[in-house]
Amino acid sequence: MTDSEHKLFNKKPRWWPAIVICAVLLVVIFFTDQDFNLGSSEGDNHQKQVFKTIGTTVIGSFLLLLWALFFSRFRGITRLKILGSLTLMVSIFFTCFRFSQFSGNMVPIFEWRWSQRELPIAKKQQTENFNEKPKSDYLSKLSFAQFLGPNRDCKTPGSELSTDWVKNPPKQLWRQPIGAAWSGFSISGHRAITQEQREKNESVTCYHIETGEVLWITENPGHYNTSIAGEGPRATPTIDNNKVFALGAEGTLSCLELANGKIIWQRNLVSDAELDSNEPKDQTGASKPRNKSKEWGFSSSPLVTDNKVIISAGGENGKSLIAYNIISGEPIWKAGSSPAGYSSAITFVTNNEQQILIFNHDGLSAHSPEDGKVLWTFPWATSTPHVAVPLIISEKKLLVSLGYGNGSKLIELSNQNGTYTTKALWHSRRMKAKFTNLIFHNNHIFGLDDGIFSCIDIEKGRPKWKDGRYGHGQILLRNNHILVMAENGELIMLDANPEKHTELTRFSALDGKTWNPPSLADEYLLVRNHREAACYKLPLKPSQIATGQ
Repeated sequence: MTDSEHKLFNKKPRWWPAIVICAVLLVVIFFTDQDFNLGSSEGDNHQKQVFKTIGTTVIGSFLLLLWALFFSRFRGITRLKILGSLTLMVSIFFTCFRFSQFSGNMVPIFEWRWSQRELPIAKKQQTENFNEKPKSDYLSKLSFAQFLGPNRDCKTPGSELSTDWVKNPPKQLWRQPIGAAWSGFSISGHRAITQEQREKNESVTCYHIETGEVLWITENPGHYNTSIAGEGPRATPTIDNNKVFALGAEGTLSCLELANGKIIWQRNLVSDAELDSNEPKDQTGASKPRNKSKEWGFSSSPLVTDNKVIISAGGENGKSLIAYNIISGEPIWKAGSSPAGYSSAITFVTNNEQQILIFNHDGLSAHSPEDGKVLWTFPWATSTPHVAVPLIISEKKLLVSLGYGNGSKLIELSNQNGTYTTKALWHSRRMKAKFTNLIFHNNHIFGLDDGIFSCIDIEKGRPKWKDGRYGHGQILLRNNHILVMAENGELIMLDANPEKHTELTRFSALDGKTWNPPSLADEYLLVRNHREAACYKLPLKPSQIATGQ
């Protein structure tokens, strides 16, 4: 071996490039994490911060690999071991795990490749027996008939609940696998109805609220699934008298019999809103079941009012919002031209006039329930999804909220000689509802501000407090207590106190990412995510048990 070869062979590894790369990586991640922890800074967007962290980590890891293979002065055998070990670890990981979906903050979620679920099915004889049995009085009174409760405002009336779930834990009635969907449960007596994906079919499924047994299943062909949006239907069924109305992710609107799931009529929103002609095509040449803003499928939970079923379809040229006859399913009117968001319609009364509100992709619109005429609009067009249902503050004031750093706006509505005008009283980035919904209570707004629970006042939108990292979940108000269905599957009870964040009790209700809205009928709590569903009897306040309330 020559002297030059001996010197080259004995050169020490060059460590300083790796130290510099690691130092820069740690500094960038630290400051990104600091921005995330502050949370309340103007214009914060946790999803962008997660992307920055992931991007920085990937770039840093790639630079470290380049250093190790080409600039480290490691011996050849050492470099081969590094490359081989890295290749082996990546191969083992992707052999064992598959990408499932993203969290609310766009963190990738992986699951075991061999994980499987056996979904419960309906047994004809049991279905007949259940329907023939007289309903128990205590079950027949249960009702949570539509998305977000009786008035679509996240408020559900009922008995006072116990605030200590350690001494008096919720009773699990059943917990079992369920088909993928972002739908919630609607409840009528002993029947609990939701939507789910079962192989290549979208299904409307009816469960017995106390046993979890499947009473009936009605299936339609359709399978909506994307890496970001997830799999399955997104809307929650609506129960009205003896009928169930359900909208699938691909645009099939069904009217079913409550007792047995028999189809009364069906409509297709893609055809009714004439979306076929202007939609992008899939690989087979068929029109995708969405319009320009329908990146996550049809998501509008049906609104039933005045013998009409009202759905946000998102068609152009006067076909954005559609009202169907509740008996025949024939369209009564079509109106508006704004692309649909992911919000659901609600009823609103102002100046002794009933209106239908829908938070579209272009902003908030009010329609006449008689003929669909657009009565007024409040423009708020962004490139981000419009999900949260408008929040009614009074006959003259409404609040709308967006995630992704946009915030909330308080709208004032004026009427001069029959002409409506709107203006924003304030715009606060202290309350950003990504796809949760907000609560107005005691003259304050409560909700998840991009995953952190917050309270702001209604007068100026000023923050009162911000605490509790519950993720992108859903909330309900019962009397003066807020139930938070956290993204990680925990159920948390908060005191609806505008002065401070007070967590009263909590328990683990589900495993894994949970975005679906919970349903609460008296003490019966139904929760679900894309993998499992459960029913719990929440303990009542001792004084109410003693009095028999």
